[in-house]
Amino acid sequence: MPKKKTGARKKAEKRAVRQKTIRATQSERSLGDMPCNFSMECDKCNNRQKNRAICYFCNTVNKLPVCGNCGKQKCMAKGGDCVVKHTTFATGMAMVGAICDYCEAFICHSRKCLSTHACQCPLADAVCFECERNVYEQGGRYFKCSFCRVFICEDDQFEHQASCQKLDSENYKCGSCNRLGQHSCLRCKVCFCDDHVRRKGVKYARNAALPCPKCGQDTQETKDLSMSTRSVDFGRQRGGDDEDGASKFYYSDAYERAMAKGGGASGGGYEYGATGGDDDDGDYEYDDDDDEDDEDEEDDDEDDD
Repeated sequence: MPKKKTGARKKAEKRAVRQKTIRATQSERSLGDMPCNFSMECDKCNNRQKNRAICYFCNTVNKLPVCGNCGKQKCMAKGGDCVVKHTTFATGMAMVGAICDYCEAFICHSRKCLSTHACQCPLADAVCFECERNVYEQGGRYFKCSFCRVFICEDDQFEHQASCQKLDSENYKCGSCNRLGQHSCLRCKVCFCDDHVRRKGVKYARNAALPCPKCGQDTQETKDLSMSTRSVDFGRQRGGDDEDGASKFYYSDAYERAMAKGGGASGGGYEYGATGGDDDDGDYEYDDDDDEDDEDEEDDDEDDD
């Protein structure tokens, strides 16, 4: 029989499980809850912005800065982990130890914050997916899209979220074959079937989301998402199939209305290959007098020679 666990052993195992849960929770922490991405209001111009060492608008320093790693505004420790020793509570610039090059936020003089924040700063490679601006080029906060997990700034977050669940193709078929795609990658905007979502020679964990074969992000089932296909107001649109199985293409109603306003084509959704109606080639009538005029001109040229 295995040896019975002692009380100290049980406590150590429970502590290890609890520490593992805490570390997992910190890694899954939302970007909006990070101290370096807190909302800050400037003392001078009263403009709200991301937590910064220097105001983005008026270039002034706040009286009570917030640490970008631990989020504290007042150092209560009288020695110990502090790099700068102090006997009383430290606030303001007395608490500051550095400025992060990535998030532009103050870092307190704690040894742990100074040694770990630069390596794990969540805004180290933050560039907005829509406007392609980094932390230095805009003053707002940054977020991550809940679908495709890309960085988006505060100005473009709602616009991006509204148009994120849209495929680049005009149907829900797999990008490698003609079957219906059951798995969708919201970063590549492509669907995959059960065969092409799995790569040869790669082992996948059971009951886990399958990664995208192109970018590696976890895919989701198309039926669980509110996915839509690409559509345009002007130009060619997909119009189903004929009886023979051939695809039909037609101009959209918006295009027809725009052309009608400009004096061009008028309504109806013209289809390629449509039969019926008069042909424009038969509108011109051939006249024998034209041949006689051409012959007279040729005779006059010969006489001149």
